[in-house]
Amino acid sequence: MAEKKKKKKHKHAHANGKAANSVDHHSNGMASVPAVSMRLGKDCEYESEMALLQIELVKLQEWIKHEKLRVVVLFEGRDAAGKGGSIKCVTESLNPRVCRIVALGTPTEREKSQWYFQRYVPHLPAAGELVLFDRSWYNRAGVERVMGFCTEPEHQEFMHSCPEFERMLIRSGILLVKYWFSVSDEEQERRFQERMNNPTKRWKISPMDLESRKHWGDYSRAKDEMFAVTDTKESPWFVVNSEDKKSARLNVIRHLLSLIPYRDLTPESLKLPKLVKSDYVRPPMRNQHFIPVIYERKVKEPKSQNSGPRPETAIV
Repeated sequence: MAEKKKKKKHKHAHANGKAANSVDHHSNGMASVPAVSMRLGKDCEYESEMALLQIELVKLQEWIKHEKLRVVVLFEGRDAAGKGGSIKCVTESLNPRVCRIVALGTPTEREKSQWYFQRYVPHLPAAGELVLFDRSWYNRAGVERVMGFCTEPEHQEFMHSCPEFERMLIRSGILLVKYWFSVSDEEQERRFQERMNNPTKRWKISPMDLESRKHWGDYSRAKDEMFAVTDTKESPWFVVNSEDKKSARLNVIRHLLSLIPYRDLTPESLKLPKLVKSDYVRPPMRNQHFIPVIYERKVKEPKSQNSGPRPETAIV
């Protein structure tokens, strides 16, 4: 009788070392990347894997707070490449007081007259904060360059200044991570069609997105020029294969966890103290304004022969 093969469980270990003042792109906060890729639906399930990674993100968050780190993560890439969904998965279980999302709109006339990087500087993290930029100062190298929203001298100045600006951030102690989400034109087209047909996603398509469809090649060339100058040893670009959204989200989170060594600072389990109501008397419910109960879940009451009438549920 053949022996049953035991399934190997992969563990989400983390390093015990202390984080440095700059991102070490060769050290791991989690266990090293498995030699063999795991296939969703066969080797692991998306929901369970995401749940494990989000627990690790909470541990990383506590480490960032404890060590007073300042972390900046840039999410760049094609329209509909999956940046927003990945950011949502990163932040879903984190404290918004520690982890912030920055998604700036069109610059005002005053901001246009400022030093280009000036509008981004106020959003940089203080000690103990993680900031995720949903698009960043790289707008100048992409949409502004392709759509003519900046002059050629302004673009050249950006290409000259950007590496120095990022080196300045890193020297100041900021941990800077840059992700570029890559998606094929066929998959992007499919996602655009889905957004057009889904009322809950149609807001994601702007007139600029529609106009950019005429400039696929221009965007590709602009991205190549940008990488040639800004993909530096101190601040490299990490390219994310985003053909499959779920795989991309898991890969990004695991990679981010691997860049920052952290320790598990989860506190010991607490004992919930008994609720002391003292002599509190609740005001009459008729004096408060309750919203209409349109939806209600039917709750099965336990059967009891000696039970009296059900008391009114206390609402605080």
